[in-house]
Order: sequence, then structure tokens, then C-alpha cells
Amino acid sequence: MSARPSALAPKGFSLIEVMVALAVVAVGLLGIAKMEALSLASTGSASMRSLAAIEAASFAASMHANRDYWTGGAQTTTVATAGGTVITTSDGALQAQVAAAPNCLEGGATPCSTAQLAAYDLNEWAAALAQLLPSATATISCPTLTAPRSCTIQITWQENAVGVNSQETSAAQANATNGADANLPAAFQIPTYTLYVEP
Repeated sequence: MSARPSALAPKGFSLIEVMVALAVVAVGLLGIAKMEALSLASTGSASMRSLAAIEAASFAASMHANRDYWTGGAQTTTVATAGGTVITTSDGALQAQVAAAPNCLEGGATPCSTAQLAAYDLNEWAAALAQLLPSATATISCPTLTAPRSCTIQITWQENAVGVNSQETSAAQANATNGADANLPAAFQIPTYTLYVEP
């Protein structure tokens, strides 16, 4: 009795079946890689936002500790860390103390005045911001129009985008149309954290 020829034929996958399977797996792996990149970017963004919140709360605590100074006259103080830390304030006495960089640590020969303590806190806080947030700018505004006295701490910084998408492309085109540099970051790449404080 002889075997049928079809039963003797080798069993296995054809080349076309293998190539289709590889294409399906490659598409799936590309999707997973994109999800990993977005997940990493979201984690980085959440980390930056948490650091901004912690830094704002840190300076709010310094304001509470030095209430005599921060409940005084109207002022606006700006801390910019891009390209080197620069602190500017509308209070001339505080600006002079920031430039003098007083050391208000315990054990000093004479205790610091409230303006010296505010300058010390600003210098320390600006150094921390420069290390933690890229291209950070913070504005501390304490207007006299409110009672009880309330201040605002607003921090902005620059975040990196994962890849070019339609939002980023349209923002770059809008920058170019308005005469600005097309390489400038879009508004969604510059998040802002605001904290309201009553010193």
C-alpha cells in the first residue's frame, strides 16, 4: 500500500506567512515603543510639576517665617534662572541685600534684619530653582490692594516635547507668522504653577 503524495509533503509555514507575522509583530512593537516614550515624557512632566509645587511651598514657608518683611509694602520680585540666576525686585532695600548676599545661618555674629533674611531666602531659593527646573522664572507679587495681605508665587519653566505633533507644528508656524523665532517653544511647553500665599 502506497502513501498518498499529499501526506508525504512537508508541513510548515510558507515564507509569506512568516513575513505577514513579522509585519504584525513589528507594528505592535512600534506601538509599544511609542507608548513607552509617551509614558516616560508624562512621568518627566509630572516630576517637574511636583518639583515646582514643592519649591513654591518651600518659599511660602520662608514667607511665613519672615512675616514682618512680606506683609510690608507693595513689591514684585522676579527670579530668572535661564542663562544664570538673576533676581530683580521693586524693593530697593531688598535688591541691595540680594546683591550683598547676606549669610543668615545660625551662629552669625549679629542677627539678620527682615530684609536681609528675605534676601538670604531668595538667594537660596533661586539656587534651588536653577538646579531643579530648566529655564525657570518665578515671580513673587505682593500687592497692597488686598486685606489680609496676600501674595502670589508663580513659577514657569520649559518642558521638552516627545516628538513633533500637529500642536507643535501649528505653534511653530504661528511663531513664524507673528515674526517670532519658529524655534521658540510653544505655549504648552512652558507650564505655569501658581500658589496663593497669606504671609
